[in-house]
Amino acid sequence: MKQQKLTKSRFIFRFVRPCLPLFALALGFSALNTVCQSMLPQIVRIGVDGILGKNIDKIPDFLLHFLSEETILTQTKEMLTLAAAAICVFAVLNAAASYGSRVISAKGSETFVKGLRDSLYDHIQRLPYSWHVKHQTGDIIQRCTSDVDMVRNFVTGQLIEVFRIVFLIVFYVILMFSMNVKITLVAVAFFPIVLLYSGYFYTKIASHFKDADEAEGALSSTVQENLTGVRVVRAFGREAYERQRFDEKNEYFAGLWIHLGRFLSAYWSIGDLITGIQILTVICLGVTATVHGEITVGEFMTFVSYNASMAWPIRSLGRIVSEMSKAGVSIDRLAYILNAEEEQDQPDAVCPPMNQDIVFDHVNFRYEEGGMVLKDVSFRIPAGKTFAILGNTGSGKSTMVHLLNRLYDLPADCGTISIGGVDVRKIQAGYLRKNVGLVLQEPFLFSGSIKDNVGITWGNAQLSDIKEACEIACVDSAIDSFTDGYETIVGERGVTLSGGQKQRVAIARMLMQHAPVMVFDDSLSAVDAQTDAMIRHSLKQRMADATVILISHRVTTLMQADCILVLEDGCVAEMGSHQELMEKNGIYRRIHDIQMSTQLEDLENVSAVSAEAEGRDS
Repeated sequence: MKQQKLTKSRFIFRFVRPCLPLFALALGFSALNTVCQSMLPQIVRIGVDGILGKNIDKIPDFLLHFLSEETILTQTKEMLTLAAAAICVFAVLNAAASYGSRVISAKGSETFVKGLRDSLYDHIQRLPYSWHVKHQTGDIIQRCTSDVDMVRNFVTGQLIEVFRIVFLIVFYVILMFSMNVKITLVAVAFFPIVLLYSGYFYTKIASHFKDADEAEGALSSTVQENLTGVRVVRAFGREAYERQRFDEKNEYFAGLWIHLGRFLSAYWSIGDLITGIQILTVICLGVTATVHGEITVGEFMTFVSYNASMAWPIRSLGRIVSEMSKAGVSIDRLAYILNAEEEQDQPDAVCPPMNQDIVFDHVNFRYEEGGMVLKDVSFRIPAGKTFAILGNTGSGKSTMVHLLNRLYDLPADCGTISIGGVDVRKIQAGYLRKNVGLVLQEPFLFSGSIKDNVGITWGNAQLSDIKEACEIACVDSAIDSFTDGYETIVGERGVTLSGGQKQRVAIARMLMQHAPVMVFDDSLSAVDAQTDAMIRHSLKQRMADATVILISHRVTTLMQADCILVLEDGCVAEMGSHQELMEKNGIYRRIHDIQMSTQLEDLENVSAVSAEAEGRDS
């Protein structure tokens, strides 16, 4: 079933929904905090107009139920002490409400971001291999870190702040209207100006934030590639080139933020000017009203206090509107990942026996960005046999394996690949990959111990099983020579091991699957011919029932196979046993003779050099 696309509103609701009770409670505490803050100027107004001004009309009615007019008018010191105590009580309540709001908001924030990260990581694990091939690792990481933090800050900080600010403004405006309608209307008249200005700014700056985010992703990818390929960089002395490449991307990234800085500077400067004019206007009107007796001194002080208290929240509301440009871009970038179609099995997917014949029937395949890679490829691999594939670089050897393992799905009208008569597209992908072991030419090792890397395909692997797999892969003696043995840390991507050792550890890891089909995609290229022969002999002796597919450029690796397929330009050029292909006197024979003659020539050259050296020594 096709998944529903996430829009901005659906994105926010999906991840905010589990946190709604926490956010609602945080908003409740925030509202209490606002009410407590609003009481402080009111107490000052009562103190100035009622207690010091001896104006009993300015004393709230509920206080007159507890205090007599005589007490209020004659005991000024006691009344001011009572007012100070009331201020302390509301200050304590204000602090408690602020603490509760922040603690609960923080819990809701972490709940929100944890759910978002979990969903992203889980979804990325389910995306098809073809999606990962088309996207840079650094950009994906940047989306899952910087963009997640941007969305978290907006949803759990700024979005909640919007509700708090709106409540504060409405509550304060009601109190201001109760004191003077004319001045309040003048003060409120500036609010739309700030909001419209912020909205205009938001529409202008959104594209710039998107460019900056994409530039940051490209910069992260450059760093990731450099760190991943550090061995190549050092080996070829590419440090200067890498520094220049990074400097160019970094300069472009910095230039975008400098350009954004100009926009932001203009925004804040104009906003400061508008806010200053608003405050000055309110003060001037308030002073005039006070002089003419329209409001009291206490009311003027309270009015100015409320107006000043709203100045920054209104600016913040405008800032939050402008910040929506950043958050909107980040939400789009995260929704792009979550909207990507997951790898899915067909509704009627099955888990058939895998120790069966493998059949490629008129298979045609092309990558999205290129031409035809496989052209009408047909052959059968009998169960339990060793099948070899030989071909030039780019002839489609690895593509055939990727299609067999469903790393790429074969389109419906491009032939079939079946195991035991069952189309691989109808086999559950997880089950298929557990039963088709694959070792690549450039294996990936995790930055853990050798034992962990080998046992990763089997959850409860015992050390004895790991050692047995390493013995078949002919890497056990190398591991035993390490100081820490099987606990040796291989380093990130296995950088502490040689190429041949990494390949053999990867072979051992695949053997731990006990898969009935084993594929070696040029995975013996980094070992010498003797070790190559030993590994193949061990496999034949101990894994005799498995179907083995060997892909290699080395004829000596393939010549003992039961059947050898020769690919040329994506087509089946020849197929047969070593002896049959030699008798055909075709492509295979030509490759065989070239490799054999080259090896013989190399041996003769080595012998000649050795003889010459011995002659000089004598």
